[in-house]
Amino acid sequence: MKIKAGSIVVVIVLIAVMLIAYLVVSNGMEAKNRPLILIPKTIDNRVEFWQVLNQGVFAAAKEYNTEVKVIGPPSESDIDEQIKLVEEAIAMKPRAIILAATDHNRLVPVAQKVISSGIKLITVDSGLKGGVSSSFIATDSYAAGRKAVETMKRYVQGPATFAIVSFVKTSTTQLDRENGVRDSLKNDPSIHVLDTLYSNGSEEKAYEQTKKLLAERSDIRGIFGLNEVSTVGAARALKEMDLERNIKLVGFDSSMNEIAFLEEDILQATVVQKPFNMGYLAVKTALQVYNGEAVKAIMDTGSEVITKENMYTSENQKLLFPFVEK
Repeated sequence: MKIKAGSIVVVIVLIAVMLIAYLVVSNGMEAKNRPLILIPKTIDNRVEFWQVLNQGVFAAAKEYNTEVKVIGPPSESDIDEQIKLVEEAIAMKPRAIILAATDHNRLVPVAQKVISSGIKLITVDSGLKGGVSSSFIATDSYAAGRKAVETMKRYVQGPATFAIVSFVKTSTTQLDRENGVRDSLKNDPSIHVLDTLYSNGSEEKAYEQTKKLLAERSDIRGIFGLNEVSTVGAARALKEMDLERNIKLVGFDSSMNEIAFLEEDILQATVVQKPFNMGYLAVKTALQVYNGEAVKAIMDTGSEVITKENMYTSENQKLLFPFVEK
């Protein structure tokens, strides 16, 4: 039996079409099965903020039936290590990378590499210069810095010298909070704000820096701690050196140590973020962007001022005592 040449061509074309269709479907399935990768500022489990953010991430991962891998540097100051981890994450070809940038400027080139590799990029907590991501999910840190000043004014009136104890200088979170504090105070000639102390994310360094400052300056009336470790380090120094409790401390974030300092009247107030919400929304948004849905460029997850007087309300208890796995 003779087979016509035209029939052979048709069969070959059909096989080619079926093969292409199979490859497209299988590649699509493979892409959908690829994980999301979260790269926080640190995986140090002593910092409760990141543990709670992870809870939000994994709650969303469970709800949306997706896998999330977490990789991060040992400390917030290890910018080179985070850049290296982003490079490694690109090689894994995830559907999306969720990044909390340790440095708003130095992470930009590798962030652009993420995008040029066809991987969706979401930033959480700390963003990048130029807004290099599909969406930035965080507290409005500038507004939170101003909120810290308004809170301090309840405890310190009149002429005053203030100190700021912060963390990594080049983090957008730090920059915005510090600017919020300074801008709120700059128009009052009776107020003097000292140069900021940067702990590079080390509680011990924040403690030592504050001790040294207190030994050198007797005129300080208030201290702003701009994140969890900075606040706890400053509070430890005040507990040792300000026995009369004359110096007021307004901090950021929530931890069991900070709660104890609130109860002891060493810490007057803390501006608490909502890291669970950040983590949850980061995963949800990453999946939306991957699926081609429109999302907001900036999402403010909000913050609340917690004091000894209001810390026992039901809503504030939820913020102060999230379940943290040890």
